[in-house]
Amino acid sequence: MENRKRARELGIAPGILPTGRWNAITDVAGVKVGQVTLLEGTDIRTGVTAILPHGGNLYQEKVPAGVAVGNGFGKLMGSTQIEELGEIETPIVLTNTLAVPHAAEALILFTLEQAGNSEVRSVNPVVGETNDGTLNNIRKITVTKEHVIQAIESAKGGEVSEGNVGAGTGTICFGWKGGIGTSSRVLPQNLGGHMVGVLVQSNFGGVLQMNGVPVGQNLGQYYLKNKLDDSSADGSIMIIVATDAPLSDRNLKRLAKRGLAGLARTGASMSDGSGDYVIAFSTAEEVRRTAERRGKIWAYPEVPNMGMSPLFQAVIEATEEAIYNSLCMAKTMTGYEGRTIQALPINVVAF
Repeated sequence: MENRKRARELGIAPGILPTGRWNAITDVAGVKVGQVTLLEGTDIRTGVTAILPHGGNLYQEKVPAGVAVGNGFGKLMGSTQIEELGEIETPIVLTNTLAVPHAAEALILFTLEQAGNSEVRSVNPVVGETNDGTLNNIRKITVTKEHVIQAIESAKGGEVSEGNVGAGTGTICFGWKGGIGTSSRVLPQNLGGHMVGVLVQSNFGGVLQMNGVPVGQNLGQYYLKNKLDDSSADGSIMIIVATDAPLSDRNLKRLAKRGLAGLARTGASMSDGSGDYVIAFSTAEEVRRTAERRGKIWAYPEVPNMGMSPLFQAVIEATEEAIYNSLCMAKTMTGYEGRTIQALPINVVAF
């Protein structure tokens, strides 16, 4: 049994800001995460990860949100309405590429059945994905609506499982086993005291560096080694950013863009075949789009543009560390057609 450790336990602690209690997206009050992991036979290695911005009725209490795209080779369902209206009205579900339709249907059914939604006729389900088809027999389309509902209903705060779990069960990162990773940062009180949390589903490539150390080069595993050998930078990553700072959807889009800066710090290539997406949302009650406020002119306090820079720093740091955690907590896995993806050798990268 592999003894895996989070990046910070290995001395890899990027940035200058402190973490929250759990060093997870759930450090943002009210945010919940639920996961379903599917390990069946020799070929099913996949799952579902659900992120709930709050535990109430999201359709009736929508949260402001923004989306940023690095390279757009992916299937982020619901993104155009987020872009247009600047809000999220369902939980965010992450899964594999071919399971997106089932996940969307589950989100629609879940929303329609919630108390208070009996008159709802339109739902914008938010579903992100990466392709786990190397380790998972993705064409079996094993993820069902029931699995998605289970992930949503099991969502909780506190510690978040990482590595080979949920939507990260069959993913690969920098040629090593990837997965789910999470991290958080908290600003000092004189900068607002706000919390920022990040969760990633890592499934991409490039030239891994950790805290600026060229790990991929040192270990001889990286994109473009020996002039385009079988190494690949293709793949995808979903980055989910949560904050309790009261932000407009415009500034949440700016916040989302900084997730891409954190991704770049890890050595990602954001290649032509990669889908690199960030969704950022605010949980602050004063900025929620509630039923009572709908159709009315209303005002709310929000962090001004000049106050955004510390939040940008927090997102960059938390994204970088979340990706490291996804690698450090993932274990070696054998899956579809006997393929084996090795775990990152953490004994070598420990500082």
